[in-house]
Amino acid sequence: MFRLVIMKNEKDSNLLFKLGHKIKYERSKKNITQQYLAELADLSIQAINAIETGKSDVKFTNLYAISQVLGLNLGDFSDFRL
Repeated sequence: MFRLVIMKNEKDSNLLFKLGHKIKYERSKKNITQQYLAELADLSIQAINAIETGKSDVKFTNLYAISQVLGLNLGDFSDFRL
């Protein structure tokens, strides 16, 4: 199974935090709850929370599902600096 990010060190942890913050920001802009995002992306609310808080790495397929719900391209998640 392909994983977008594998957390191994502090830099990876920072990346996961920033990715989660970007997802939360985009979700909030659209007034979508974690519960609703989870339902539409076919994920658990616990998974969404773990992703948004940077506590979990993100499978590529899950990131794609989230991007589709939020109306974003996958590239939109890479335009932040470490």
